[in-house]
Amino acid sequence: MFTLFGLFLLLAFVAAYFVFRLEYRRKEAEGFLHPFPRPTRMVHPLCWGLLGFVAGAKIVYWWLHRNLYLGTPPDFIFSTRGNGVAGLVVGLIVWQIARRQSPSRTGSEPMHPYQLMDYLLLYCGLFGFAGAILFAQLDALASGEPFFTFHGLNYYGGLIAGALTYLYINKRYGIRPAMAADIGSPGMMLAYAIGRMGCHVAGDGDWGIINNQPKPGWVPQWLWASRYPHNSVHQGLYIPGCTGSHCTVLTTPVYPTPLYEALICLCLFLLLWKLRRTLKKPGILFAYFAILNGAERFCIEFIRINPRYEIGYWNLSQAQVLALGWMLTGLIGLLLSTRKLALHK
Repeated sequence: MFTLFGLFLLLAFVAAYFVFRLEYRRKEAEGFLHPFPRPTRMVHPLCWGLLGFVAGAKIVYWWLHRNLYLGTPPDFIFSTRGNGVAGLVVGLIVWQIARRQSPSRTGSEPMHPYQLMDYLLLYCGLFGFAGAILFAQLDALASGEPFFTFHGLNYYGGLIAGALTYLYINKRYGIRPAMAADIGSPGMMLAYAIGRMGCHVAGDGDWGIINNQPKPGWVPQWLWASRYPHNSVHQGLYIPGCTGSHCTVLTTPVYPTPLYEALICLCLFLLLWKLRRTLKKPGILFAYFAILNGAERFCIEFIRINPRYEIGYWNLSQAQVLALGWMLTGLIGLLLSTRKLALHK
């Protein structure tokens, strides 16, 4: 099941990559973006060194303890377990190799904005994953669970960390934040839809509350409620006769909220994809993305199982608080853009 989740996560990155690239090309063709001098170094050697450290520490530790039970794959991958000496050695070797590499064609020909995508994919992926893990750990810590145990990935943590990284890199190469945000909005919505489908097929615990309501005759069972057999978080009862590593099924049916989000966000992606050519003012498309994405997440949280926090008269989850901030960001963006348009008239 974790393999399925990883597959959908990869598909989300691939889909976002191509949508971002198409938007960079379109903006350049319309004259909003222009080529710039090719940078002397796209990826800092320390970044490669860090990747080498993590890979070396994890792979060597796994090899030395391969006959022992290490828990589920995500528990091991996102844990602090690893061989520090091996990680340090591999990291230093990778860092030295990367430091000595001189990029070909340095300064020889201009670089097009869409060619930043490989660079963006690496850095946004790294910082996005770090943010997703950190926010999930903080959410679990607030509910009394141990910090140094894998608790999944938090979408808004990944979105915030990845978006800040994305905007910073674009600004370094002369692309205004509002323009960069517009370019990324459809791709982020599509990636979220695909990622949520991965959560659904893997049964990673992001499901909803118990659904014992009678099913309307016109709604299929798979859309109304699910018991998530073979879920990846080992929740529920043992499935008789199952011999795999994921042999549990929930005792009561729950709302398949990841599936709802996947379908809703796919429709929202199609809407943004249609609007992108008609909304000419920079920042407007992103404002719509923020409002729509925030509203979707705020509403779906009412039937999800996330921890709640008392905020005045409200009893909200962490995601709902962030969703409100996301919607407020979009509304402010719309108001500012409308005011600028009025001043220009």
